[in-house]
Amino acid sequence: MTLSVNVFLTMDGVMQGPGGADEDRSGGFERGGWLVPHASPAITQIVSSWFSRADALLLGRNTYETMQPYWEPAVDPDDAVAHALNKLPKYVVSSTLSDPTWNNTRVLSGAPLAAIAGLREGRHELQLHGSHQLARSLHDTGLVDEYRLLVFPVVVGSGKRLFDTGAAPSGFELLESEALDNGVLHLRLRPVPFTTSEIGLGLL
Repeated sequence: MTLSVNVFLTMDGVMQGPGGADEDRSGGFERGGWLVPHASPAITQIVSSWFSRADALLLGRNTYETMQPYWEPAVDPDDAVAHALNKLPKYVVSSTLSDPTWNNTRVLSGAPLAAIAGLREGRHELQLHGSHQLARSLHDTGLVDEYRLLVFPVVVGSGKRLFDTGAAPSGFELLESEALDNGVLHLRLRPVPFTTSEIGLGLL
């Protein structure tokens, strides 16, 4: 019954292109690969723990097409990420993808947010990974139950942000936090509503 958003972020909230220079150059983004210098076994363990909780995965089309070539050939049975991506149901939100070839993939088109709301109610945990535009839509419609963030000690100055101008206002309850030795911060947060009067009183 949980929809979680699982994201790598810079200190200035950018989630674009963490894994490589050419991962996502849309919008003229030239600072991809900012995660790589901070990669560590501890981060691998955290990400594996995220995937081990899932019973279905939710992806935007760009994220799906980025992940498939790398992860589809990964067959290590002890790799929690590879196992999840290759075995669990994958739901891809797209108006252009019509014939997905990756095992156990279904395309959500037409009214995807309504479909996602139904999936959210019928599963233990539906996980979104990456997928900037979809993450924003889910936030703005109040469908996210939990955020899991790895915040890296780097500022890139521009790029796709998890929460950008116009995002629906929200408070957050801290569920868990952990500071890693390399300066990366792991956060689990639950969205909670707040009112403008609470902001004015300085309660948030």
